[in-house]
Order: sequence, then C-alpha cells, then structure tokens
Amino acid sequence: MFGLLGPVQAFVDGVAVPVAGPRSQALLAALLLERDGVLPVDRLIDLVWGDEAPASARVQVQNRVAGLRRLLRDVDSDAGGLIQTQGSGYRLRLPADRGQLDVDVFEQQVREAERHAVSGSDETAVKLLGDALSLWRGPALDGLESPAIAAAAQRLNERRTTVRLRWAEMEIKLGRAVEVVGELAELSAQDPWHEKLAGQLMTALYLSDRRRDALRVFDQVRQRLADELGLDPGPELSCLRDRILRNDPVLATAIATAVAPAVVEPRGAPTVPRQLPGAFAVLAGRVEQLRRLDALLSPDGDPARAAVAVIEGPAGIGKTTLAVHWANRVVEHFGDGQFYVNLRGFSPDRAPMSAAEAVRGLLESLQVPAQRIPDGFDARIGMYRSLLADKRALIVLDNARDVAQVRPLLPGTSRCVTVVTSRDRLFGLVVTDAVHLLSLGVLSAAEAHELFTRRVGPDRVTAEPEAAQMIMTRCAGLPLALAVVAARVAAHPEFPLSVLADELCGSPGGLDSLRGADPASDVRTVFSWSYARVGAPAASLFRLLGLHPGPDIGVAAAASLAGTDERVARRLLAELADVNLVTEHLAGRYTLHDLLRAYAVEQAHAIDDAAHRRAAVHRMLDHYLRTAHAAAVLRDPHRMDPNSLATAAPDVSPESLADGDRALAWLTVEQPVLLAAVAMAARAGFDTHAWQLAWTITQFLNRQGRWDDLIAIQHVALAAARRSDDRAGQAHAHRGLAVAHLGRGGLEQARGHYRSALDLFGALGDHASQGYAHLGINIAYDREGRLDDALRHARHALDLFRTAGNPADVAKALNGIGWLSAQIGDERTAVTYCREALAIHLETGDRWGAAHTWDSLGYAEHRLGNHAAAVDCYEHALDLFRQTGESFYTATATAHLGDARHAHGDTDGARRAWHEALKILDRLGHPDAVEVRAKLDRPA
Repeated sequence: MFGLLGPVQAFVDGVAVPVAGPRSQALLAALLLERDGVLPVDRLIDLVWGDEAPASARVQVQNRVAGLRRLLRDVDSDAGGLIQTQGSGYRLRLPADRGQLDVDVFEQQVREAERHAVSGSDETAVKLLGDALSLWRGPALDGLESPAIAAAAQRLNERRTTVRLRWAEMEIKLGRAVEVVGELAELSAQDPWHEKLAGQLMTALYLSDRRRDALRVFDQVRQRLADELGLDPGPELSCLRDRILRNDPVLATAIATAVAPAVVEPRGAPTVPRQLPGAFAVLAGRVEQLRRLDALLSPDGDPARAAVAVIEGPAGIGKTTLAVHWANRVVEHFGDGQFYVNLRGFSPDRAPMSAAEAVRGLLESLQVPAQRIPDGFDARIGMYRSLLADKRALIVLDNARDVAQVRPLLPGTSRCVTVVTSRDRLFGLVVTDAVHLLSLGVLSAAEAHELFTRRVGPDRVTAEPEAAQMIMTRCAGLPLALAVVAARVAAHPEFPLSVLADELCGSPGGLDSLRGADPASDVRTVFSWSYARVGAPAASLFRLLGLHPGPDIGVAAAASLAGTDERVARRLLAELADVNLVTEHLAGRYTLHDLLRAYAVEQAHAIDDAAHRRAAVHRMLDHYLRTAHAAAVLRDPHRMDPNSLATAAPDVSPESLADGDRALAWLTVEQPVLLAAVAMAARAGFDTHAWQLAWTITQFLNRQGRWDDLIAIQHVALAAARRSDDRAGQAHAHRGLAVAHLGRGGLEQARGHYRSALDLFGALGDHASQGYAHLGINIAYDREGRLDDALRHARHALDLFRTAGNPADVAKALNGIGWLSAQIGDERTAVTYCREALAIHLETGDRWGAAHTWDSLGYAEHRLGNHAAAVDCYEHALDLFRQTGESFYTATATAHLGDARHAHGDTDGARRAWHEALKILDRLGHPDAVEVRAKLDRPA
C-alpha cells in the first residue's frame, strides 16, 4: 500500500519502506497521482524539478525509477513490477480495486459514510468519517516542494478540511457539540477566512452554552474581513449570528441542518444538464486526436477517474468542432450531466469570462438555487466539486484564455472528463494537472479535400478538380475558411468552381491579427468573398453587428441597430445566415464567430464613418434601455425611476411586451446582453445610458439573486456617472450597490452605500429617493436585530414620502413602521399603521405593497392572540404574492399562515401550509427552510 496523506510512504505487507530523498519521493508521488496512466519522462521531469531541472534530469529519472523498483522488490518480489515502462514513459500499476492507495481508501470510506448518513445511520456515518480521517498522518505530500506536487497537495488538504467539517457537523447533530469545539477551534485558527468553518464553531459553542464565545467568533471574522478586504461576512454566517443573538428557540432543534452538508444535492427529481451544442455536420480527419480523446475513457467506455484534455491551436482551426463532435459521440457514458461553457477567452469585444462567473453558471446548471450559492470564490469551487463527486459528467470549457481561468473549474477527484479548447497551450495546466495536450494544426491536403468534398458534393469536385484544388489551397487547410467557402459553393450550384476560385484568389490578403505563423493568413479573403455576395443593406447590418456587445442578438434589437423595422431586419439576418456570416443558434437569435466579429468591426471602421457607427450604437443602447424600462414597469408598476430616460435616438423601436410574464421572459433571455450593454455604454461615452440601464435592471437581478453581476454593473454605472458629474446617476448607482450588498447579507456595506445615496439625493432635493434610502437602511438594521435604529429610519422615510406626496411610497413606510412595532411588542400601534397602509395600497392598486402589508398585519394580529384574524390576513397576503409570482414571499406568507393555523388549533392545516412553504424554500435553497422543517419535526 502507498501513502500520500502525509509524507510519501510505501508499505508492503504492512511494513513501511523508506523512500529516501525528496526527488525520489516526488517521483513516486507523481506516479501515484497519475496511477494507471502513462507519464512521459519529460513530464516527470517537470513534475519533480519544475524550472530547476538539471541537464542530467532524464538520466536521473531512469536511475530513480530503477531505485524505486529495487526498493519495492527487496521487500516483496511482486512489488517491484508495479512500475512499468511504456513507450517513453512510466506507469505505476495498481490493482483494480483501488485499495492500495490511502487516498482511494479515504474517499471510499467518505462515500460509504455519506450513504449511511442518507439512510439515517448517523452513528455509523460518524465512525466511518473518523476512520477515514485517521488515515491522515499529516499534511498531504508533506515535505515536497515541487510546484506541481504542491498544487495536488493543496487539493487533497482542502478535501480533508471538508471531511473534517462534515464529521463535526454530524457530531453536533448527535448532540456532542462539546466534543468538537477543540477540533473546530484548531481548524479555524489554521484557516481564519473560512466562513463555513466559523459557522460550525459558532454553532458548537452556542450548543455548549458558550453563547458569548460564539458571538465573539463572529465579531473576529467580521473585523478581519472589514480590516483586510473591506467586506462583510456572508448572509449565512450573519443569519446564524442573528439567531444566536435572539436565542432563537428553533435553533437548538434545527441545528442538525443549520450548516450545509459537505455534499449539496438539489432536492426533488433533478434534471440532468445536457448543454452540449449539436454535433457539427462535418468533421474531416482528426483521427489521431479522436483516438487520444477516446483514451480518456476506460476499456468499458466509462471515465475511470478525473481526466482533462486540452485542445490547442490557432483561431479557426476547428478546436470547438472537434471537442463538440467527440463529446456528442460519447455522451451516453456521462449520464450525470454534460456541461458546456464558452469562456470567451479571445472574444474581440467582450471580456473573458472569469472563473467566478463560470463556476456560478455551472452551479446554476447543477440546480443550486441562487440563494444557496456562496459568496466566496473558494466556497463556490468547493460546492461545485462536491456536487460532482462520484458523478460521471462531461465538462467542455470552450475558448479558454489562460490557466487561471480553467484550473478552478476542474472537478478534482471525481469521475469526470473535462475537455478544454484554447488558442493558448495552457502549459502551466499541462505541467501541473495531469492534462493530455492535443495540438491541432491545419488539415492535410487529403483532409481538406475530404472536408470540402463532403460539403459541396463529389460531383462538383470531380468536374473541376483544378479549380477545387485552387480553392482548397487558398484556404490553407483552415477548417473555418473551408467551411465558409464550401457553404457559398453549395448554395450556388449554378456558379462554376473556376469562377469562384478566380474571385477568391484575386482578393487581398488575410486578417492582420492572423498574420505570421498562424496558417489563417487568407481568412480575410474568405470572409470578404462571402461578404461581397450579400446586398448592401445586409452588408451594412453585418458591419453594425460587429459593434454589438454580444453574445447574441434578437431580431428586434438588430432592427434598432440598423434603424429599420423587424420585417426587414429578419430578411437581412436570413441573408447573412445563408452565407454563414451569422449563425441562428436559437430561433430568432443570431451570433457571430469571433473571427467574423473581428472582420465585421474591421469593415465597419473602414467603410462607415464615426458618426454613423455612433448613431448605430446609440440606437442599440436606446433599444435595450427603453425595452428594459418597459419590462421593469410591467413587473413593478410602482417602482421609483429617474425623472426622464436618456435622450432617445430616432428610428428605435422598443419591443412590445404584453404583460409581466412576457417582461420577465424578455429580461431573462436578454440578461447577458444587458450586462454587456452597460459596460459598452460606458466605454462608448454614453454615460447616462450606462447608469440608467444598470438601475433599470437592478430589481430584476436582485430578485434573481445575481448580486455579483449587480455589483459589477453598478460599479461601472458609478464610474460613468462620476465621469459625467451626474449626481443623480451616482445616487442611483450607490442605491443599486446597496441593494446588491443587502441581498448578499453585507449589511455594513449596504448601509454605507445607502448613506452615500442619501447625501446625493438630499443635495438634489429628491425627497422620495431619500425616503427609499432610509427604508433600505431600516431593512439592514432590522436584519441585524437593531430594531430601534430600524424604526428611526422607517419614520424618516415616512416623513420624506409625505413631503414628496406619493401615496404609494407613504404606504410602504407605514407598513415598515407597523412591522417593526409588532416586533418590539407594540402590536396595537402596528395594527393601526398597517391598516392605514393597506387602505392606501388598495386605493392605488399596489398588489405588491398590499401583499407585504397583509403579511405584517397578520403578524401583529397573531401576536395579539387574534388567530382567526391572523389566518385571514395571511391568506390575503398569500393570494397576492402568488399573483406576483414571487416564490420567496409566497413561501414566507405560507409559513406564517401555518403558524397562525397552529395557534388557532388547526394542526392539520398548519402542517399542510408548512409542507408547502418548505417545498418552496428547499427549491430556493433558503436558510429559512431550517425553521420550517423544525416545526414539522415537532410532535403534533
């Protein structure tokens, strides 16, 4: 048996075999980490020595392998044969049962523990977790300094921490909180930034009757985050602290589920992610690359363990085509999901997707609700890898820019296969992460002939072989160029190939960005040839599409971009699609390949003057701003907006949205475009559009739980407003940032931005917006349990709203005061305020405000002991929340209804309501599910 969970060791029949020297230990560790896989000597050198390899490294590898064989053979004659020579590399063969490496035994015991935990055998699960942790003899791979080995050690040590937390969680669940305090305190000292760990320690201390110490842990975390990062603790930790402050009686009975388990599974029957694009119709050649990709699977066709392949090559070489073709070919082996992410590494006009953005999207694909996705990047990665543990999943990471973008997205020790495409070799990944590198070059003459023939038909090639050869030669073996030319040829059977070949060969050279060693030197010629075949209106639209921020565009937006109507735009887009200049990847939505986008931009700057281009961008931004504003008003008719939108451009036709459902559907589809449009508006100098569009979609993003995106665009908006000295824009951007931080649980940051907004709105004399800033501060204080401060700001809001004279706003403040009054025990005052608010809401037709006020009134009546009246109030609130389609508030009103029914003696009705609320909260992944579940667990 071999050991990596501590210093590298080998055991034969239980006897420890000392492996002398860090280089030999690193060599053995590398072979064990890649067990049953072949490691070339060059890669072993990189793994063992890194950048400090001596000239004799190759000989040293051979000598050290021989030494390891002798060492093992001296103890057991069979053990020396474990290290085999294969080709130009070495393979360490382990028995198929994977029980000869402590890492495998550890993972096997953890999986077995989780199975027992799911079945309710908690004591057995705890014992198995303890047995698994006892295998560790210290930090993984202790004493080895190679950067590549250190990266593997870090992953193993992070896994150990996750399992230790799971063990502690189950001990707490079994009522042994006192026993785990010391272990958790030691772990917390080692990793003071780990919020989940801090939460477990707080929980254990609280259940050990050490409430003050539990609160001290929170204060230490908060102070450290504020001093060193300028951040607040996340919402889950803040929520736990609030419940400890209140001595929440439910916390003790619900503590078993208060801390998220190490492996988070979506509830209900999950939908298996199937995100692969359709396989491309034609793939020529690439036989060797397909064979090497097939080798990622074990002989029975299944992934034996985590495997990663990087397909690298220049633009247009067919990397995505190969990856998607192979992925579709083996899809049946990955029954737990197939994921596809375009990382936009080399997009000409969009920033590369960050690893944080990518992992959030992957978590959403795994059906993790927005509210359950952690704020911290490391926590997100941990959740992502936990969800994929033991899963057979295929991940395609397309168009990667660099190693930093990719490495966090690798699933780790699970039985997954990841295929990465990039124009970069990602050498750092290849060296340190056991990655298989596939380099793509241009197609051979035979492969180019096969591709072209299959696209245009053998008869035409046979009829004009010389012309066909001229075309293929001019395309230089570049698959993208061949595909574009072949599409044009196939679309015009009446044109002789010789005419097309003469046109192609008579055009100027290729895109400047692809000159030099890149084989795509004539791709501009290919594009210009297709571009010249469309009419002037279609060509003009194509050039303008290069100015669009992407990732795709709908027909209506294209019409505004071109200054025409939808009927004409649809015809022009179809004309462009016919010659492969755009792709209709979804019904009515079009996208451009990165190279085509670069060509479109180049043509726009060559042909259209700056005023023409700016007018098109103005129309496009107007289209998105005005349609988004119409959608936002349909979703919330009583929302507060700037007095006037940015100056409108002529020839803009905002989309017509029939109702709130259509508005939500439009916002959902256009979300990535709207985010990109904010950044583009700022870059192009349309500062008012930038901050107004950001503010317009704030409520949508907030309700979707997309607080990272909201923070990003509001920072762009704030910079744009400052650049143009627009105080109203700055105020709205601060308010948008406050909304995002409030959603994430960053209460201090939220208050800071609300106060900045308050000062700016005050200078502008905008009483209503000042009132909303006070309401926001009131909510932050309410969530922190500082009810007197919250009430003070709610009263400020009421005074300001009355001065502004908008009854709907006055009603919101009245409801806020009523809610807080009930919480501090002044229920009769609460009823008075809530009934006054309710009358206004009903008069103004504000269903959203009325729903919240019925809920507050129900709470006050419940506290007064008027349980029948409380039931009636909650039923009114529930009916209105259901009409608005807001899941979270529907759940809270349903839970409150259950409380009132229970107090009224209707036990069955209470349990039905709690079950319904729990179902929604579980789907959302909201921490309030803990309290509702505890109510259902109580004896009837």
